[in-house]
Amino acid sequence: MNVCVFCSSSDAVAKKYFLAACRLGKEMVKSGCGLVYGGANRGLMREIADSVLAGGGKVIGVIPKALHDYGISKKGLDELIITDDLRNRKSVMEKLSEAFIFLPGGIGTLEEAMEILTLKQLHYHEKPLVFLNTGGFYGKLMSVFKMMIKEKFIKKDLCKMFYIARDEKDAVRYIKRYKPVKTGGKWF
Repeated sequence: MNVCVFCSSSDAVAKKYFLAACRLGKEMVKSGCGLVYGGANRGLMREIADSVLAGGGKVIGVIPKALHDYGISKKGLDELIITDDLRNRKSVMEKLSEAFIFLPGGIGTLEEAMEILTLKQLHYHEKPLVFLNTGGFYGKLMSVFKMMIKEKFIKKDLCKMFYIARDEKDAVRYIKRYKPVKTGGKWF
């Protein structure tokens, strides 16, 4: 099973996020999961790739040509796919993956999470989605979702389309045991 992990490329984030990325990589290897990720040698991206590689797991990096040309691609991966742009990168990552985990990240990670969640909401896929809630990172996002439900911008079914994991073991356990849940249509 290939698991796509979206996460930060910042080297400036707190150590707890690096530790979570490392632990997640180890849990993935223990469970026989390969990693699909953004291909960078920076931040949490580097940390999870290093963790999976150190454990003998398979790592596929997917990076846009502009970022590759900037010189931030990770070396030593099992495979590095260079795409034309960011949109194509996400499409390739989605096709290569049977599950998605969102570690804490910035606007890129948030945008990727919302696209994958939107695709699931529109029934383009039924793959598991997990937000790894390290240090309560995704708590405010869940509050925004609750407000959207209350104000009828989205249905309650949206909350059945993802899982909030307490820790790395919980995240991997969820994707390994995942059974698709039927949800209604997007519209009221």
